Amino acid sequence: MRIDVRALGAYSRLADRGADRAASALAELTGTDLRVEVTGASLATGADLADSFKNRQSVGVSVGLRGGIEGEAVLAFDADAAEEVTALLPGGESMGKSVISELGNIALGGFLDGWANYLETGIDMTPPRYIEAEGAAVLPHGAQADDGVFLFESRLEALSDDLGFAIYMLPESDPFRKLLNSSPTPVGPAAEASADADATAHADGQQTTSIPYESLSTFASLAKRGSENAAGNVAAMTGLDTSVEVSRLRFVALSDLPTEIGDARRAGTVFELEGDIGGYLAILFEERDAARIAGAMLPMEPGEPLGEMAQNALSELGNVMTSGFIDSWANVLETTIEHTPPNYVNDMGSAVMSPLVTRLGRRQEYGFVIDATIETAGVAATCDIYALPNERELAAALSALEGR
Repeated sequence: MRIDVRALGAYSRLADRGADRAASALAELTGTDLRVEVTGASLATGADLADSFKNRQSVGVSVGLRGGIEGEAVLAFDADAAEEVTALLPGGESMGKSVISELGNIALGGFLDGWANYLETGIDMTPPRYIEAEGAAVLPHGAQADDGVFLFESRLEALSDDLGFAIYMLPESDPFRKLLNSSPTPVGPAAEASADADATAHADGQQTTSIPYESLSTFASLAKRGSENAAGNVAAMTGLDTSVEVSRLRFVALSDLPTEIGDARRAGTVFELEGDIGGYLAILFEERDAARIAGAMLPMEPGEPLGEMAQNALSELGNVMTSGFIDSWANVLETTIEHTPPNYVNDMGSAVMSPLVTRLGRRQEYGFVIDATIETAGVAATCDIYALPNERELAAALSALEGR
């Protein structure tokens, strides 16, 4: 079964619009302005998600979905924010779990209204179920699958308070794959707003790109393979025991990337991909983590945590990690992928990402973000790997893989 990339993109935008509705509903209830930070679709196995969500303590509400979408949706927030949430509502502190359940019921109803309008059919919710969960147990039950699932995730944050929410929706796999094979263009006046971006995309003469579902799952698994190869390269370069762990692969609209990465400073490397699959790959750390990982690789200059020696170390680290990833991808896809020398960057994340988005946005709308952790010499640091391959060239390689 093939997946229309623009259809997946249309549903990602729909999740974003649904999150806006949920934010409005929560703002009205709590009197706190909320904004949607980012929305994306992850393709991951249960084991990947367990790694990604470990050590989280969450409180929230879960509802089952029937009708136009089959599956489950969850509104969740950090457990230590529970008292703050209830305090925002009149009489909330005395209502306990019931106020959380009602808040979740209203917010998830707003989130799903847009989906129902898009599909021109009803989506029924089961009564809200209050949950307290550790790690990935907060996610919909289907997220434990071993064969890969689509998980839509939206993060909402208060503008004035240190308060955040997350909405997770996991549609049942087989029915959702069928939806992805239908036209991504909404029908009916209620869906006109969701159609804007698709109408523009088709008007510019671009062709719809479709990828076999199994091959898209393969690309997700390639992230794991690439991390093992990257770890081996770093260990060979430094002589230090090194691991690179990938938690999951997220499918994100290019236009959302500058907002997702934000204005905090990031340090790392950017590469242009060449050969049969073009595009870009960026490995970016928060400044503190960049300094820590560079310090584990070599003696640091006093007072210069990211001085010239550290910059050279990070450039070479990015170089061998990128080679590890793309060599693994090229071997499995039986294609040729090369990359330019590393371009070291240390700037606001949005400033690093915006030029890449501008260049790629002329021909495609989506890219991938790989959540990773590198550990060397006993020092662990998280980084985001922005894999932005040419959409059509990647689709061609994945389709060819399916035929072998």
